[in-house]
Amino acid sequence: MKIAVFDTYVTRPDGRLMHFDILVPDASRAQEQVLAFGRRYLAARGLPAHQLSAEECRFCHMEIAPDPVVEEIAREGFAIIELANCD
Repeated sequence: MKIAVFDTYVTRPDGRLMHFDILVPDASRAQEQVLAFGRRYLAARGLPAHQLSAEECRFCHMEIAPDPVVEEIAREGFAIIELANCD
């Protein structure tokens, strides 16, 4: 499956910069939908989701997804790769 990767940076309430990637199918990479997925992820982590905008979440590149990512996208519609300060 070919996916679009959106590089995302959000400042947490404690001031730390959170970095994660939002992965979506290539055909489903409308910016508002990607932002909705990011807000859903943030809300699930108990973090303010309203602050996520196109300034914090930008298309980065395309790649071929490994099987675990394909499975998560099939279940959730998107996948997240946590990179920094996502704890």
